[in-house]
Amino acid sequence: METKAASSVLPQERAVKKQKQRSVGRLFRKDWQLYSLLVLPVIYLLIFKYGPMIGNVIAFRRFVPGGSIYGEKWVGLHYFRMFIQDPTFWKVFTNTLILGALTLLFTFPIPIIFALLLNEVKNKKFKKFVQTASYMPHFLSIVIVAGMILQMTSASGSINALIRFFGGDGINFMQRAEWFRAIYVTSEVWQGMGWGAILYLAALTTIDESLYEAAKIDGANRWKQTLHVTIPGILPTIVTLLILNMGSFLAIGFEKILLLYNPVIYETSDVISTYLFRVGLQSSSFSYATAIGLFESIIGLILVFSVNAISRKVTERSLW
Repeated sequence: METKAASSVLPQERAVKKQKQRSVGRLFRKDWQLYSLLVLPVIYLLIFKYGPMIGNVIAFRRFVPGGSIYGEKWVGLHYFRMFIQDPTFWKVFTNTLILGALTLLFTFPIPIIFALLLNEVKNKKFKKFVQTASYMPHFLSIVIVAGMILQMTSASGSINALIRFFGGDGINFMQRAEWFRAIYVTSEVWQGMGWGAILYLAALTTIDESLYEAAKIDGANRWKQTLHVTIPGILPTIVTLLILNMGSFLAIGFEKILLLYNPVIYETSDVISTYLFRVGLQSSSFSYATAIGLFESIIGLILVFSVNAISRKVTERSLW
């Protein structure tokens, strides 16, 4: 009897699979114009994202300039042992963790708060003006932003002029290591606050107005409505962006730091990406730099999976 039941189930499963394949084929034929738009992005990802992954093999092989792009000799974990035993790397790694944590601590929640506050503004003209003014810094070139920061924090810059106006002594900010983290994080908040709020403002428009009406009937004030209706409504967006941000936790803005830092403030400004630039390109230690970069990518992958698992357990929401 069991054999007969099993034999009857198999044809049913095959029929279901064939039906699914036909439905997918029909959908593709119906909307092939839309699917064709994916061709260029997929080609871009294959060439510039997945293709270069093959080069990670030189983390385990000795690369000689002018020789094979895949290295000349297998050395195993030699380069990994090198950076693990290198005190300079661990100093750079610590700087990256601190700067990444500070950046995430301020740049992640501030756009959420800004979007919630902006959502409460009833004057449409004023709201549009604030939105436009807050978006603009995102579109400025990193070179321009770095130039503005260096100009404002210089000995004769506007910040020191303000300090002297109130009777204080000028500070040469970019020559003092203890000021770099505050300057960098502040610039990141200023540049990304408005742009980061866009997704949250879009998520706010999807919340059902009847939920607010029901909350008002129950006697909830604006704060309680925000706490029990607004925040739960945008929580999926918050969780998704948090997981994505954790993937780039160690990938601190290379361009901005490279333009701002100098040997005097390496103590707090030197991060993995700038260290890789000096070791890999300027010193031509490509295999050593690749090993460090691969280590950084693995840490980022672990963080993404960890945060996703924690989010699934705590909030019952996750990317997968």
